[in-house]
Amino acid sequence: MNYISTRGQAPRLNFEETMLAGLARDGGLYVPEAVPAMPRDEIAALAGLPYEEAALRVMRPFLGESFSPAELGEAIAAAYAGFGHPARAPLVQLAPDHFLLELFHGPTLAFKDFAMQLIAQLFEIALARSGRRVTIVGATSGDTGSAAIEAFGGLDNVDVFILFPEGRVSEVQRRQMTTPDAANVHALALDGDFDACQAQVKAMFNEFDFRDRVGLAGVNSINWARVLAQVVYYFTAATNLGAPHRPVRFTVPTGNFGDIYAGHVARAMGLPIERLVIATNVNDILHRTLETGRHATTGVTATISPSMDIQVSSNFERALFDALGRDGRAVAQLMDELRAEGGFAVPQGALEALREGFASGRASEEETAAEIVRTHAETGLLLCPHSAVGVKVAREQPAGGAPMITLATAHPAKFPDAVEAATGLRPGLPPRMSDLFDRPERVTCVPNELGAIEALIEERITR
Repeated sequence: MNYISTRGQAPRLNFEETMLAGLARDGGLYVPEAVPAMPRDEIAALAGLPYEEAALRVMRPFLGESFSPAELGEAIAAAYAGFGHPARAPLVQLAPDHFLLELFHGPTLAFKDFAMQLIAQLFEIALARSGRRVTIVGATSGDTGSAAIEAFGGLDNVDVFILFPEGRVSEVQRRQMTTPDAANVHALALDGDFDACQAQVKAMFNEFDFRDRVGLAGVNSINWARVLAQVVYYFTAATNLGAPHRPVRFTVPTGNFGDIYAGHVARAMGLPIERLVIATNVNDILHRTLETGRHATTGVTATISPSMDIQVSSNFERALFDALGRDGRAVAQLMDELRAEGGFAVPQGALEALREGFASGRASEEETAAEIVRTHAETGLLLCPHSAVGVKVAREQPAGGAPMITLATAHPAKFPDAVEAATGLRPGLPPRMSDLFDRPERVTCVPNELGAIEALIEERITR
């Protein structure tokens, strides 16, 4: 199994090399040369399996010879041992044919734990046997950073630096990044929005002298291993509702497009997904793209669902690559236009392919708050604002025979102010995190300047 860049100018890599590289050297994102098909009987056999066993079966074909089945199985077991629900990703019914997939039972109460906990284990195996040391640099709109710091904190061969937008994450998200005391993790508050954080990370990867000097590695959703780990819960949810014998639909609260792209991969493997619905807040570039055919940034608006406050959705490049017939040169040209002009027109054939593969909807701030209230009144469940965006958009989809599964991406206690403002109820943190607000914080404020950030990283890494 080899991986190629969406821009067509980087060398093919195996799975381990792809995971450790993160971003391709031509600026593109790695994808499999071909997505392995999963036979119908093997999909059916996933129903009722422990999550760990399902993960092993779904992921194994993508790893080639990089990790043995025993190594992968041990990594999966260690990754999910700390989750707070035996099903790992349980389904809860909201209404007839509408289910919530709870992805917030991991250590940091967000869906990012599914991928981050696993790739931390795989990094540890790969680095220990090679004797290498790497410097992980990531950008976060809130949840990726806390998941990375939790997963990689204390590991022997890794230094971790996470850039987050100052004042644009919830207090719980911030404290999950700034209170861990492991010496190898560093929370950097950047003067700017998430897109600025992401741009600085990409710039570091494209400065090859710096990249090679510090052994740069990435764990944002640009990392293929992150996407692959998220493919698993599409299979477990769908098979628990009768797939492959009947189709299913998914609605996904979407910011950087990685989570819904994982659903696209699951569908390419053979999972009968009838509809993949992109749910956005007012930062609705993806919804506007499908509606108008033009992909154009308009500036980021701060919302009560901050993990979706994104205009440059990096993983959308992977979907474009597929929609353009895997034409790397065409993708590179569109990405150049996005960088230079702030947008591009999606070619007609690619737009038709995207519209065939995805539907979309958006929720305003008022609609998001109203959905939190409505869902609580009807079911007794409290939703985080991101999950509420998903549920609102899912309700608006045409009725059909296939059950709808909405991804609940974070625990409501990660966004207590928004939930309390809507309902008057303040969700509490789980007991294991009850002292979060009493822990001392470690954070460094950094300017939105590449040279200053690189100098700080070089000063702090372990040589």
